[in-house]
Amino acid sequence: MNLPNVIDINLSYNELSGPVPSCANFVNSSLESNPDLCGNVTGLKLCPSQTMKKKNDPFHHKLILVIMIPLIGTLILGVFMYGLIAYQQQKKKSPQKPLDEESGDYFSITSFDGKVVYVDILKATNDFDEVYCIGTGGYGTVYKAELQPNNVVAVKKLHSGSENVDHNGFLNEVRALTNIRHRNIVKLYGYCSHVRHSFLIYEYLEKGSLGSILRSDVLAKELDWLKRVNIVKGVANGLAYMHHDCSPPIIHRDISIANILLDSDYEAHIFDFGTSKLLKLDSSNWTAIAGTYGYIAPELAYTMVANEKCDVYSFGVVALEVMIGKHPEELITSLPTLSVEYLVAENVGDSRIPSPSSQVEKQVRLVLSLARACLNSNPLERPTMQKVSNLLMKDLL
Repeated sequence: MNLPNVIDINLSYNELSGPVPSCANFVNSSLESNPDLCGNVTGLKLCPSQTMKKKNDPFHHKLILVIMIPLIGTLILGVFMYGLIAYQQQKKKSPQKPLDEESGDYFSITSFDGKVVYVDILKATNDFDEVYCIGTGGYGTVYKAELQPNNVVAVKKLHSGSENVDHNGFLNEVRALTNIRHRNIVKLYGYCSHVRHSFLIYEYLEKGSLGSILRSDVLAKELDWLKRVNIVKGVANGLAYMHHDCSPPIIHRDISIANILLDSDYEAHIFDFGTSKLLKLDSSNWTAIAGTYGYIAPELAYTMVANEKCDVYSFGVVALEVMIGKHPEELITSLPTLSVEYLVAENVGDSRIPSPSSQVEKQVRLVLSLARACLNSNPLERPTMQKVSNLLMKDLL
């Protein structure tokens, strides 16, 4: 239909249908109430042929591309940035490891004289020659390494025979010692994880382990009663810090005379955190039995629940052992029936050293009394390490 030279026409309310001629000009009101009309007129829907034409219009495709490409690019960039941030956070939480032997890459926790690298340790120990061995623990061998004059460190190399256990112990020690700073806990300088060797680097403590001294009749004579009381106090302070000042609390699970190291002043330092555990406050903390026979809390055999009171029991064994010069063994079972007066140095003390003076004897009595309390068969009745530490500090002031 042609409508030439039409200027104005009103076709509303006529139930018309079909396309409106493109040559005609209509105002909105002149076509209203004609639902079946279509065309390129304001207020009307496009005809099917016009819709297809618009979709196939090159300009229409360009418009879609202009809108979609920036959106897709922004989405990809957002995903990449999220992944990068997540990776960086995970990297901070996870132990960093050296890349290869040639580069000597190594993660240092604290700085000290000289950059300790993988090849330096191998050179200082002659590739971990047994000549440099100063001790063997549950999952590693300790070597003395002189990196520079007057710069000596202790290096604990993991045993290579049981990789799974060693790896777990390695990670436990790194996690526990990375955030610990206490005078009675051995300092971890750094660590190296390598396909050939994995080891941890500590401060070197001149006197070695408390166990090696107590087992030697000659060396034990150097430990007078005051030194022994101070050693017990140092162990108590270190454990109190781990249990009450760390978040989450840390339990050692293997406190024994073999894992107490002494410096040149006979100050005690807790060592070997391979079996340590970060306590989860909202968990039951079930665990496999870990520790040294003769120092393990008896309740672990049937509860399998690790908590601070397990360390308290082990501390009690160590404190009593330091006082009598040997492992208490069957004495532990008879402790509830023994008075503190019986436990004084004259009766169960180390005969290799003279009896304590009257002033020091008071402190020895306190240590023996606290050791007996820590060895209570009921873990709920054992004191906390914070209480033990406070009592020892108060009495020794």
